[in-house]
Amino acid sequence: MLVGFDKADDAGVYQISPDYALVQTVDFFTPIVDDPHTFGQIAAVNSLSDVYAMGGRPLTALALVCFPEDADLAILEKILAGGLSKMIEAGCTVVGGHSIRDPEIKFGYSVTGTVHPQQVLTNAGAKPGDALLFTKALGTGVISTAIKKQSALPDWVAAASKSMTTLNRAAAAVVTSAAFRESVHALTDVTGFGLIGHAREVALASNVSIEIHSRRVPLLPGALECVRAGHVPGGLKANRDFAECVVEYEDSVPEDRRTILFDPQTAGGLLISVAASHAAELTASLQGEGVDAAFIGTIHKHRKTLIRVL
Repeated sequence: MLVGFDKADDAGVYQISPDYALVQTVDFFTPIVDDPHTFGQIAAVNSLSDVYAMGGRPLTALALVCFPEDADLAILEKILAGGLSKMIEAGCTVVGGHSIRDPEIKFGYSVTGTVHPQQVLTNAGAKPGDALLFTKALGTGVISTAIKKQSALPDWVAAASKSMTTLNRAAAAVVTSAAFRESVHALTDVTGFGLIGHAREVALASNVSIEIHSRRVPLLPGALECVRAGHVPGGLKANRDFAECVVEYEDSVPEDRRTILFDPQTAGGLLISVAASHAAELTASLQGEGVDAAFIGTIHKHRKTLIRVL
């Protein structure tokens, strides 16, 4: 076992030979958008993300389905088709799955990938002086809540859906390329615990502290409007209750930006700790592949305040 659950990393990694290790993860959830095909795509992208976040390549997947006995099977067909489309895009083979009757629809995958044992990227390698990059915009949690309340504007929904249906494949390919193999020190994806929650895991696992420049953090259209309107999911409140004790804010950081940093993401971006000397080159390479990478902070020696938000 190369990576277990002791440091709250994204997936388990188990070495099976000198040159191969398995990356294993599982994730499924209830619908967060109205369109079943899009929901299936989002579930697939979200499940695949944890393999990419370990520096791995997804190989096979098993579908997990909970579906009401009396619901229209055409809905399930669209969900499965959406998920399969993203698995095909990722080059990941769906080899089967399991379904049960449930009053509430739930869908996702168990995904297995591979990675070279010497090239596993974890949340534990961040070093003082590193730059912190992020590859997607925040806001899927609050926008999904606005969708449920029928308060989301069409352009908000479109932008959030595009983000959640975009694989982290291109970003991971750049990060794990030979050009950056030595300079990228830690990697994780930002999902249910929000940016602060996953930054906290990096800080604890790496024994460092982190500064986040809140105005550099990219946000989806409508994200702050959703916060101001009170479209705050329960997961965001739970994240904030749990992790805000390790955060110190500059007085200039407004409340809406403090709040969005705890927003639980679905199929969120990669959080990358990279040597400062290679940060600009990595950012440019990511952007050259169509990845909206942004510099959002820095890594520091461990100090009393784990995360400082500027």
